[in-house]
Amino acid sequence: MVSQIDAIFLDVGNTLRILTKNEEHQSEARRKITQLVGTQEDPEAFCKKLDERYKIYRKWAFEQLSEAPEAEIWTRWLAPEFPTEYIARNSVELTYQYRQSLGLRVMVPNGKEVIIELHQRGYTLGIISNVITSQEIPDWLEADGLSQYFQSVILSSVLGIRKPDPAIYLEAARQAGVDPQHCVYVGDNLKRDITGTRKAGFGMVVIMLLDPQESKPEEIASEDQPDLIIHQFRELLDIFPARSQSVVSQPMGLNV
Repeated sequence: MVSQIDAIFLDVGNTLRILTKNEEHQSEARRKITQLVGTQEDPEAFCKKLDERYKIYRKWAFEQLSEAPEAEIWTRWLAPEFPTEYIARNSVELTYQYRQSLGLRVMVPNGKEVIIELHQRGYTLGIISNVITSQEIPDWLEADGLSQYFQSVILSSVLGIRKPDPAIYLEAARQAGVDPQHCVYVGDNLKRDITGTRKAGFGMVVIMLLDPQESKPEEIASEDQPDLIIHQFRELLDIFPARSQSVVSQPMGLNV
């Protein structure tokens, strides 16, 4: 099966990056949100209100398998009592800061090295992520020098479709120019990340569980079982060898 894989698509949250608590970072983001909105409310109290409103939006997004544009998220769900045009104008930055208020996102260990190595081994790389921000992931890829390695970056916030709708996977494969049956998806959700890829006809699904106790594969229906389960991002180098003899693999100092 691995020999037929030409493209590797990656999830972001809990796959490429993990959320960590950093009170100074979060407090500054909360302060910026209240400043952007134009409220005198206590930043922490205001953001707790946003959290409750976001749960309502998230329920809608899950049910519809859709992602609303950032302006609509803020004017309809998160801050409807504030001037619509003003909030819409600041919605991209508000979304970015709201995500920062939840914590600081850092790359998984060996993340950049593994991406570079997979690229050198001849794989087309892409990202498919359910995310409400259009700014954060492209900015992060650019800042970390990773943009050049990804042929296709599909975000639900831009496409308007959420996983597990198979259309989001098919669009990623189309943009990468790779037949879905020759694609693999690497995600972290034993249900959502498998259902969509199977329906889209992806050739392989790998699930990365940072906490082995978090989910139990045996509780998942047989048709939703992943092909492989890993617990560290670097394990991808054990799974996907160089695609041809002409590709010279340099493991970047990793012990694989």
